[in-house]
Amino acid sequence: MARLWERIGARDWNGVAALVAEDAVVEWPVSGERIVGRANFVAVLSDEGPDAGERSVGAVEVLHILADGDLVVTEVEIPEDHVLYRAVSLWTVRDGEVVAAREYWTSPGQDPAPRWRAGYVEPLAVERVAD
Repeated sequence: MARLWERIGARDWNGVAALVAEDAVVEWPVSGERIVGRANFVAVLSDEGPDAGERSVGAVEVLHILADGDLVVTEVEIPEDHVLYRAVSLWTVRDGEVVAAREYWTSPGQDPAPRWRAGYVEPLAVERVAD
């Protein structure tokens, strides 16, 4: 999966396509979207559409990779314009290709903690995760 993220960061869309099955299904539960097929996944990542060119994807920093059989879990950070995104992805990989994924994208500090938990928690500094 490191190769996939490297190719995404390099905007190597042909290289990304080579690692994704033609009929792959990628789900983004946070935004309520399902991407069906390699072509659609690459199109979403490569900004093909009416807002093309308005986004500026920065370097992808892979924070964690855990693999167990066909399941690979990654955590990455991606700076984009004035936002830092963090994604945790659950990839199903068979024969070297992504066949399915479920990704959770957010920005650190985006979801404010409810006040009622203040007596039970400590503030977590919004910074990069150390291995």
